[in-house]
Amino acid sequence: MLRSAAGFLALSLALGLSGAAGAAGPAASANKFYCCADSTGKQVCGDILPQACFGRAYRELGADGRTVREVEAPLTAEQRAQKAAEEQRRKEEEARQKEQQRKDQALTDTYANVDDIESMRKRSLEEINKSIKNAEARIAEIRTLRKKYENEAEFYKKKKMPAEIQKGLSDTEFEIKGQEAIIESKKKEIDAVQAKYDDDRKRYLDLMRRKGTLK
Repeated sequence: MLRSAAGFLALSLALGLSGAAGAAGPAASANKFYCCADSTGKQVCGDILPQACFGRAYRELGADGRTVREVEAPLTAEQRAQKAAEEQRRKEEEARQKEQQRKDQALTDTYANVDDIESMRKRSLEEINKSIKNAEARIAEIRTLRKKYENEAEFYKKKKMPAEIQKGLSDTEFEIKGQEAIIESKKKEIDAVQAKYDDDRKRYLDLMRRKGTLK
């Protein structure tokens, strides 16, 4: 209910408050007051939360007139959406940082020094180049075999070619294209490996500088 006693009047004057309190309601604790600014900016107080304070920020005051608690206004739909978006960004950033820490730990566990990085780069590239050479050698073998089928096919320009020769030409062409695709893929893999070890080297040196173990 509204407080009309001398104690409430004294409290209102001490706080510099003006205006009437909210609508009457059930009696609340005589030791607490609730105050807020209404839609006009006018201070409204009561010993129960005034109706004008519903949906607004308000203060809870003790019997001595001091603020004992402040309650923020409920968030609008837009504010709730913004808060949720900020929380999502915070979680994503935390996850990113944890993932980076995991990668950094794996990096320092894998390499003892920069020479280790270069040694592993060299081994990886050697394996890829070996695969490319194997594919090139296989293409050379297939072309030799295909030449044999091509020579035999010369005798059948004006008549039906035997099925085994036709199949031989088709199969060797298909396998050559397959080996060429392998070579193209391995060449792209070289670029990826170079980029990976470049990144590893850069990050490793950065981590060592942070730790003060590298000038």
